Amino acid sequence: MSIKFISFGANREVTGSTHMLDVDGLKLLVDCGMFQGKRVIAEQKNRQFFFDPSTIETVLLTHGHCDHSCRLPYLAASGFKGNVYATPATRDIAGLIMADTAHIQEKDAEWMRKKKIYGDKEPFQPLFGVQDVIKVLEQFITISYRREFYVADSIKCCFYNAGHILGSAMPVVDIGQGRKVGFTGDLGRKGTPIIHDPEQLPPVDYLVCEATYGNRLHDPIEDACRQLAEVIKETVERGGKIIIPAFAVERTQDLIYYLHQLVNSRRIPRIDIYVDSPMAFNATSIFRVHQECFDEEVREEFLIQDKNPFGFETLHYITNVAESKQLNEKNEPCIIISSSGMCEAGRILHHLKNNIEDPRNTVLVVGFMAEDTLGRRIAERQPEVKIFGQLYKLKARVKILNTFSAHADYKDVMETVGNLDLKRLKRVFLVHGEDEELEKMKGHLLDVGVKDVEIVETCKEYPLFD
Repeated sequence: MSIKFISFGANREVTGSTHMLDVDGLKLLVDCGMFQGKRVIAEQKNRQFFFDPSTIETVLLTHGHCDHSCRLPYLAASGFKGNVYATPATRDIAGLIMADTAHIQEKDAEWMRKKKIYGDKEPFQPLFGVQDVIKVLEQFITISYRREFYVADSIKCCFYNAGHILGSAMPVVDIGQGRKVGFTGDLGRKGTPIIHDPEQLPPVDYLVCEATYGNRLHDPIEDACRQLAEVIKETVERGGKIIIPAFAVERTQDLIYYLHQLVNSRRIPRIDIYVDSPMAFNATSIFRVHQECFDEEVREEFLIQDKNPFGFETLHYITNVAESKQLNEKNEPCIIISSSGMCEAGRILHHLKNNIEDPRNTVLVVGFMAEDTLGRRIAERQPEVKIFGQLYKLKARVKILNTFSAHADYKDVMETVGNLDLKRLKRVFLVHGEDEELEKMKGHLLDVGVKDVEIVETCKEYPLFD
């Protein structure tokens, strides 16, 4: 029997996760995400599959983030006819993010045509539209955690809780005769608010493992409220606004949860908090539906007392454009949470444009910023940044809080992998990391006793069970 692992994305980078198990010609895909970063390069990568989509039997979706799910509509439109397996929460989150991505692409195409960005060349065409999203959602089958299911004859899978975002999962594929291949997807952290902690994976023969923070340690999660309160108080004393680029899913809800605690305990001044993201509003509604994903702390603090963890007096959800524009006319201190998290699209760009040159303001970075994104340039405190094609001086303060990361740091990964049966584990394949992080993570895993660690190269075939 020929069994191969091949990866087509998120290799020496952190976007475009697309991995394949080929079992005697039967092809299983784990994730099918979009590449992000420099527009022209990302556009080229997103339109190119290194395989025939019609030959894919099944997709296992680890979670709904764009860089893991958002080429699924394009995959289906290009010939994929199989099932997409995901947890119930992931199906809902992925549907929301895919639809939002389709909408953004359509708006981008409209803007480019209006501005004649491509001159007389053929105008930009969206990768997929809303109708493509609706069609691929019909191919989804939802599976709860720890329930084995068949994806093909003699090939089974089981989802384990990854603790990264609502519904995130680590698939373990059983190829038969006890041979198992695990995928961490994006591994979360212990102690994060709202959702359950990551589960420990069962013994596997091979593991495809993320390395986002291969050489970084996060500040303790317990410090999150204190650090957030300090930034708010300092900025309010200067008379400024706090602008927070945040992923609409999980990061925004985590922030709301912490801010709710700070308001209840009166640890911050009374200040209006605006969530300016229709997608975040819709994502929060999905959170309310999937309370099975909530941890005991949320249940005891809010649900048992019939309280809404995502609503309080000074919190305002902005859903229409007119209200969003009015925020830029406010002179008094406030907090604005908006997406996209890496500042590549969405309403956050307008808030940055209008606030980034005021030294009273603070841009608060609470998530990972990939290379070649506006968010990375702001996090690096470059003196000038380009927004909507125009240069702006970065005069606002930039504060980075890594306590909010939903990704495991290298010690978290070492613990997860180190607790596997290392005598059985033949090899760990590292993906989803930049060069330095991958090299460091490789060293860390060798230190805990992993026999063989491979930094994956795109399109290279790796034989398994030889």
